[in-house]
Amino acid sequence: MTDAADRIFTNAEVHTLGDPDKTHEAVAVRDGRIIRVGSAYEIEFLEGVDTDVVDCEDGVLLPGFIDAHTHMEVVGRRLVHADLGAADDREEAVELLRETSANGWILGYGYDESAWPSGAYLTREELDSVSTELPVVAFREDLHTASVNSVVFERYGEELPESGVQRAGGEPTGVVTEDAAELLRMETAPGRAETKQLIETARDHAHELGVTGVHDMVRQSDAPAAYRELAADGDLDLRVRIYYWTDHFDAVAETGLVTNHGGPFVEVGGIKTYTDGSLGAGTAKLDAPYADRTGTGEWVVDPEELADIAARADELGYQLAVHAIGDEAVDVTLETLPDDPEARHRIEHAELLPDDLSGFDAVASMQPNFLRWAREDGLYEKRLGEARTAASNRFSDVLDADIPLAFGSDCMPIGPLYGVQQAVTASEKSQRLTVTEALRAYTSGAAYAGHDEDRFGTVEAGKCADFVVLSDSPWDVDPDSIGDINVRMTVVDGTVVYEA
Repeated sequence: MTDAADRIFTNAEVHTLGDPDKTHEAVAVRDGRIIRVGSAYEIEFLEGVDTDVVDCEDGVLLPGFIDAHTHMEVVGRRLVHADLGAADDREEAVELLRETSANGWILGYGYDESAWPSGAYLTREELDSVSTELPVVAFREDLHTASVNSVVFERYGEELPESGVQRAGGEPTGVVTEDAAELLRMETAPGRAETKQLIETARDHAHELGVTGVHDMVRQSDAPAAYRELAADGDLDLRVRIYYWTDHFDAVAETGLVTNHGGPFVEVGGIKTYTDGSLGAGTAKLDAPYADRTGTGEWVVDPEELADIAARADELGYQLAVHAIGDEAVDVTLETLPDDPEARHRIEHAELLPDDLSGFDAVASMQPNFLRWAREDGLYEKRLGEARTAASNRFSDVLDADIPLAFGSDCMPIGPLYGVQQAVTASEKSQRLTVTEALRAYTSGAAYAGHDEDRFGTVEAGKCADFVVLSDSPWDVDPDSIGDINVRMTVVDGTVVYEA
């Protein structure tokens, strides 16, 4: 006699995303695992006296979303401090900074000047209007650029790397990039207790968006400690795969952390490194000059250092996640990555790819939400010109070349359905995906990038009961409204962790 299910989710349109041509009506769960998917009639036979039956009210049940590239501490910071991504123009961003509470610093996160009428970074003078007594830092969405007030220069002027301080007429404009922006990120970093609060806030927000797992790229943060403390207390309720920045390489090796090792909620991913900067900061490394400035970008980690990192990671058996945005950076990364298909080394972002993808021997960990910058008169067109904009973020070409594709948000913003909408409505054929392809990149594709395809990514018997229930079908609504679909329920390990 078959044991009864602990919980049954019924009255749903179930898409396993393993077999896209078939839908089901119900899912049975026992001990956090899916034991059967089928019709409501079939699943009823697994209902026992103590079975909890959850009515999905005709919602669409999908595998839980896995964000394959994010920074959860930063997600938390945007929720707790001024969320400048909500500003429609620079004046509103400055007002949000004025309204935010200060604890030694006035901080804002996520501004995107390319979406404002002016199209220009925030300036020192504007942030001086926020405060002339406290340091004010407004981090751009990519964290490669920040805007600061005069107090920051008074306190940190000698410490800020000159190469990262933009000037006009010899005076700092208030805009700092790369190492200078990173110094300020570290100066404003939260302590362990605050980091745990930020992670909890970010976790709850992720659940509201249907996210059941994340690949967190961690740099000099107490986030790993927060994750493990929450997991030990049974309070994490989020699958977390940690990628440690190369700053932590010695510590990771010395403590014996091993790729793919961990528990049901926290596991080790591997080592994360930069190569170039970002298109927003004008520091992504390109094969040809930018359209709106001189030069071809810069190396944050030069090819020689990257080769050393790759060799060490290969020797110690770590999966590598390499940030490479510009086409020159991607080419160098492909030449440098160890030849080890089992490791599933990853290229993060890959916004500009080589024409010939036959030599792309890595997982393409990409961000569909970046496509908003590829629209007419967007950031890409300004930085790259029309031709290179049309050749950016080639998701369809990646799949056509049989390259594993994983979607993440880089928290710009976190929100899988928004990313799916961007991919489905992309301007160019080489960028555009079907709804099923885009959803798979955010589920089974992300699971594969994390060596977790046996545990997550599809709704199938034997896999963890991690899924999301949507109010409407992304296949049936207007493609331009996919991002507006409501998440009714998020389930992790068979437990409802969010319900609208």
